[in-house]
Amino acid sequence: MPNTGRSFTSIQPLLRTLGLADQPDQYVVSYNGAAVIENRDNQVVLTNEMPYAEALRTFDVLASVPDADVHIYTLDQLYIYRPRADDRAYLQTRGVTFHELADRADFAQFKTMKIMKVIAMHPDAQVQEALRQKIETTFDHQINCSLSSGIYVEVNHLGVDKGQATLALCRKLNIPIENVMGLGDNVNDLAMLKTVGLPVVVANGVPAVKAVAQYVTQNDYECGVAEALHRFILD
Repeated sequence: MPNTGRSFTSIQPLLRTLGLADQPDQYVVSYNGAAVIENRDNQVVLTNEMPYAEALRTFDVLASVPDADVHIYTLDQLYIYRPRADDRAYLQTRGVTFHELADRADFAQFKTMKIMKVIAMHPDAQVQEALRQKIETTFDHQINCSLSSGIYVEVNHLGVDKGQATLALCRKLNIPIENVMGLGDNVNDLAMLKTVGLPVVVANGVPAVKAVAQYVTQNDYECGVAEALHRFILD
């Protein structure tokens, strides 16, 4: 089951490759846990969105860095304010499409939408960390902020993370969490890895994530998942 910060709409090609697209009793955790979707007809199992005022305040903090762009994810659409050329190129490699948000005032359109998360993209790790700290200070740590892909600062509503969504789905499916293996590589995977019975991190994972792993693969993301599946399940 993909457990991702990405939209469930953007990973449909992956689901087709895996034979999981449009299948009943198959699921995707998306937006860092803000939505759980059953693949058959993309049925929404649960959502935990950001309140509008919280999302707007987050947007203003992230947009305060002039050369950062800001993503607003609704349940099935992506909007980007001041899209950077390098971010456009990165999203294109993943087949992600988006609407451009022309002005801050246009944020008002989201009052009637479910906002899954708001994130900023900037390639400088120091800028990312400064934004993370500013978000946490602004909200007195009553919000969920993490880093991903080496370029993104991701903000979700407090209590929303990949671990809580995994727990919720396991309760629905009557699967003991200790029977779940989680595989990750970056900081937004920490909550999931700390929750599941067997946390596995691929070889190119960041140090903070490797620190919570019961097993670190010898291979990176290209075949580290296959290595873990063979070691703990197939073999």
